[in-house]
Formats: sequence, C-alpha cells, structure tokens
Amino acid sequence: SDVCSSDLHLINLVKAMKYLDLSQHQDVQNASRTILINHHQNLALFDLVFDLFWKANTSKSQLDPESLLQKFQQIKQQLAKKEGTQPPPSQDNSDKTNQNSEIVPIYSAHEILRQKDFAKLTENEITAVEKMMKEMKWELEKRQTRRKVRSSTGSHLDMRQTLRHNLRHCGELIQLKWKRPKQKRRPLVVLCDISGSMETYSRLLLQFIYIISNGLKKTETFVFGTRLTRITHHLKHRNIEQALSATTDSIRDWAGGTRIGETLKTFNYQWGRRVLGQGALTIIISDGWDRGDTHLLSTEMARLQRSCQRLIWLNPLLGSPSYEPLTRGIQAALPHIDDFLPIHNLASLEELGTLLERLNRNHFPGS
Repeated sequence: SDVCSSDLHLINLVKAMKYLDLSQHQDVQNASRTILINHHQNLALFDLVFDLFWKANTSKSQLDPESLLQKFQQIKQQLAKKEGTQPPPSQDNSDKTNQNSEIVPIYSAHEILRQKDFAKLTENEITAVEKMMKEMKWELEKRQTRRKVRSSTGSHLDMRQTLRHNLRHCGELIQLKWKRPKQKRRPLVVLCDISGSMETYSRLLLQFIYIISNGLKKTETFVFGTRLTRITHHLKHRNIEQALSATTDSIRDWAGGTRIGETLKTFNYQWGRRVLGQGALTIIISDGWDRGDTHLLSTEMARLQRSCQRLIWLNPLLGSPSYEPLTRGIQAALPHIDDFLPIHNLASLEELGTLLERLNRNHFPGS
C-alpha cells in the first residue's frame, strides 16, 4: 500500500495525538488518515486495518505482529477481489524517497523563490518567478472626489431628489434621499532606474512594471538612467514579450550612468502637470547610485513630493540586512520620501501590494 511509514510521518502523527482525546475512535482515525494516507484509493483498506487495530486495543487482546500482518494481507486480498482490481504494488525505499521528494519540496521551493533575492536567481528560477508574478493581483485604494453620487445612506442630503420623490405626498418631506462622495482609483506613476547598477534587477522589474501597468488603470510609466524615457504606450501590448522588446528598443541609455536629479527635473517640468493630478501616487524604483548634482536631486525630490499624494521609493538593496543608506543620492532623497521600502524578491512585492490597498489609512506601517 501507499501508507507512509517514514519517520517524519510517524513523528507528525505522534505530535498530533497530543491534541486529541485518545478514547475517541473517530478523531484518532481521521487524524491518522490525514497524516498517513497519500492516495484516496487506499482509504478503504486503511479503515479496515484501523478498525482491526482499534478492536484489538480496546478489547485488550494481544495481537502479535505476524498475526496482524496475516490479517492485513487477507483484508487486502478481499478488498482487491471485491473491487475487481489488483492490489497496488508495494514500493521500496527508493520509491518512497522519490515520492517524498515530490511532495515535500513543492511547498518549500515556492517559499524559497518568494524569499530569494532577484539578483541571485538562476535562469530557471527567473522563469518560475515571472510566472508567479503574472498571477499577482494589484489594487489601489480609492480616493473621495468632490462629486456626489446617489446612495441609500450618506452624509449629504440630496435635496433635488428628495423634493422630486415627495411630490406624491404634496411636498411633505416624508422620505429623504442621500448622496455620498464619489470614489475613484488613484492614478499611478512609476519611474524605474535602468542604469548599470540596476542591471541585475532590470529584467524582473520590467516584468513587474508591465504587470502592474496592465493590472491598474491610469498608470504612467517612465524609465531613466541619464535621461528620461516614457514607455507607457509600449506596455499596452497584450503580449508581454512584444511589450518588453519594444520597451528595450526605445531606451537609449540602458545600463549606463545615472543622473536622477536631472531626469526628475525633466519629469517635473514636462510631465508633472499632465500625470500627477487627481491624487496620483508616485513610485521610484532605484538603488540611489547617482553621478549627478545631489543638490538638484534634493530640490526636484521636494518638488515631486509636493506634487503627488504619496512618494514611495523602492530600493532592491534595502532587502539586505547589512544595507545602510549611505550613497549620496539616497542621502539627498531620503528627507523627501514618504515610504522607503525594499523590492528585492516576491515577498517584498506582495507586501507592497498589501500596502497599496491601505494607502488612505494615514501611513504605511514601517514607514
């Protein structure tokens, strides 16, 4: 049979027994079935053997191992004849080892990929992470607008609808109608660093930008190194490979230097008024290495922070326990950042997604 008799499963069963009343037949049987049985076709055989064991235990009759094994074989043969099938072949230790290797690492491999730094992934792991990223769902919290919409309950009296609805009552205000503020999704603006120091993260970060751009409405996307490039229209392709190919072809300063202050000045003066309205949220993805003027960077960061609802800086190096924000660029930008967060693995992306849904709740935890 496929009954798991390895030490690991027996240890788990012993641990489970501590939380059960051992006098309760059904509880003990259900726990044993859950831990020891791998395939549903073996449940009937297990139930018969368990009943045999339970009766021998409760009646305090002694069953030697040979007698128990003989009864087990008899039950197994009777069940096989009844079902008209041959009993499943027994597996040797190598089969059990293979089976365990298929069962146990599935969860752990998934967890390892969630926690592993993007820069340390192998080619196969990158493919797996890209697939997992595509399954992620993104949602931004809604903001209240000045417009009002009809509502069964609300904080504003809809006088026009109230008077119209009560005309049948000769103008007596018997039933009141209400309005509430209309809610709309915030626009999202993403500026991603594609300089040489970010090259190990660029591929997966572009995947992330593509997914979030297509998962949310009103998203504007830019990349920068020594110059600013708008790639919003390139990411509208339904095919992700075509979108990323068009994006990389349009970037002239890929894997080059970084001048964050100058590119932010270009964004603020050429694009700020177009894309930062309606309570827009701005995300900058960069490690902070900058060859430009740090005073200009500080000035433009302050301008950008005043223009948007919230300014978030995502740094892939922040995931390292030994990281300290000592670079000139980060030092100049930090006073103007609302939230300084890591973006080095899948777990950090999941945390970012959770935080974006809570944008209106004062501030992000840990900011």
